[in-house]
Amino acid sequence: MSLAKTKPKSIDEYIQSFPKDLRDRLTSIRRQIITAAPGAEESLKWGMPAFSYDRILVTFKAFKNHIGFYPTPSALKAFSKKLSDYKTGEGSIQFPHDKPLPLKLIEEITAYRVMESKEFDAKWKTK
Repeated sequence: MSLAKTKPKSIDEYIQSFPKDLRDRLTSIRRQIITAAPGAEESLKWGMPAFSYDRILVTFKAFKNHIGFYPTPSALKAFSKKLSDYKTGEGSIQFPHDKPLPLKLIEEITAYRVMESKEFDAKWKTK
C-alpha cells in the first residue's frame, strides 16, 4: 500500500510514504515499540519496519484495511485473551484502520518479546 515510488531505505522513509492519518498510526506503533524495547535496532526486513536485539522482536506493515503486527506465535499465545477482538494468524495480528490502536497492548506484547529474547539469548551466551 506504500505510496513510495522507490523502495524505502529506512523506517522513516517507510512511514513517510503513507497518507498523514496512516503515518500517525504507524508512528504511534513505533513509539510504543521503542518504549518497550529501548535500544532496539531499527531496520527494514522483508520491506517492513523491524525491531531487533540479537534477533527480531517485532515487525509491522501497513495494508489497505489494517496494520499487520508480527510478534511471534509464542507472544500471540501468551496474549490470546487480550487479542480475542482482533483477527490473528500464526504469528500476526491485524489492527483495523477504523478502530483505535491498542497501544498499551502493543507495548505489552513487545515487552514480552524483549523478555523472551533476553531469556533465550542468555542460554547461548558464554560468560
